[in-house]
Amino acid sequence: MSALLEQATALYASLPAAERFHVHARASSAPLLAVASRTPGGTVADIGCGHGLMTALLALADPRRTVRGVDPDPRKVAWARQALAGLPNVALAEGTVEETLAKEAPGAFDAAVVCDVLYLLPEEKWPGFLRTVHGLLKPGGRFLLKEVEGDGSWKHRKALAQEWVMVSLLGRTKASGGMVLKPRAEMTRLLEDAGFGVLEVVDLGRGYTTPHVLYVAESRRS
Repeated sequence: MSALLEQATALYASLPAAERFHVHARASSAPLLAVASRTPGGTVADIGCGHGLMTALLALADPRRTVRGVDPDPRKVAWARQALAGLPNVALAEGTVEETLAKEAPGAFDAAVVCDVLYLLPEEKWPGFLRTVHGLLKPGGRFLLKEVEGDGSWKHRKALAQEWVMVSLLGRTKASGGMVLKPRAEMTRLLEDAGFGVLEVVDLGRGYTTPHVLYVAESRRS
């Protein structure tokens, strides 16, 4: 584990064992550092922040950043607030991005990060969600979207089974959709339709049992 990841996970030491386990499992199973390393400075939105691990990584990596985390799960936001209370460049809000950041600060963000959120939403809401994220960003703002690729592989099927356990069986993750995973060509098209220019598609699945993929995009205004 890298020094930055150790520093971030250490913030959760006072949380109950179940919450600490969830954070450490997230740290070991997702390439969050690869996402954080591609995130620019300035004001950053972490949408669907959950327990706030990505928020913590972004805030610790660059204290000059201002990181705004938002999540609709009040339980996770409460744990995140407790863990990250000592980080002065972090602000957390409970609610959807439409209810919070889109109303409070449209066009104010240099970057937005979304990690493993879309599959939790009904598929018909994906275009609107992506347009909302686009509306948060300054012209030329960076969007980092980390999703699990629907490539039909055993990793794809394993990821769906794992998320079914977390969402439906254990109730550890809040979802309102059908846990759909898309191939990268379709995701690229959705991003372009929402007004983004896709700069890079990064395969981050190596070394993981999940087909992680990162879409690095830029906000474009017509």
